Amino acid sequence: MSEPLRIALVGATGLVGREVIEACTGRSDLRLTAIARREVRLPEGARMELLVADPAGWNLAIAAARPQVFVCALGTTWRAAGKDEGAFRAVDETLVLACARAAKAAGATHAVVVSSVGADPASRNFYLRVKGEVEAALGKIGFARLDIVRPGLLKGARGGPLRIGERLGMIASPLADAVLHGPYRRYRSIRADIVAAAILGLAQEKAAGRFNHEHDALLRAARRDRERALTRR
Repeated sequence: MSEPLRIALVGATGLVGREVIEACTGRSDLRLTAIARREVRLPEGARMELLVADPAGWNLAIAAARPQVFVCALGTTWRAAGKDEGAFRAVDETLVLACARAAKAAGATHAVVVSSVGADPASRNFYLRVKGEVEAALGKIGFARLDIVRPGLLKGARGGPLRIGERLGMIASPLADAVLHGPYRRYRSIRADIVAAAILGLAQEKAAGRFNHEHDALLRAARRDRERALTRR
């Protein structure tokens, strides 16, 4: 029996990060180390580790995890950052890149990073421009394989009250998804648990290179991982 794949996860307290933890429960083929600034309740019977540290010390936590694959589901929102560009970049750019570099230094050869559909360093939208700039910077770190995950509106239990924009998005998403066809399918909403399954599926891919994954590609990656998980039970 082969050794489990060692994965280090940052962003464990967010919507996608929590789903990644849930999806790893009961998996003998994966060994997850989640890194967070506060305690996270792990599922009962979970065979994984949680390292709690201030973000300034996450490089040491990542080194302790000795990951083969680095998974980043880290991110804030414009509102949570106080609508301050510097505060937003401190998390979505500075911390993301610092963690990625720490993972590379710790021996990780593969990174799977959650970005956003529409990410573009030339975008006039600040959020999408930062996401695009971070994607470009990640490509220069030197991972043998880099998977960029670009979901649309994420659906799932966020663990707190929804903001007005999120509530409206959830209500409108079924109608919006129905009219998004062809090249616009990439903007369709997607469940966070599907994104988590896609992340774990991509973490097990071996081909080298940089790959961008939007709506339909995420559905395929999630399906592949769930099929693999079933064959191992």
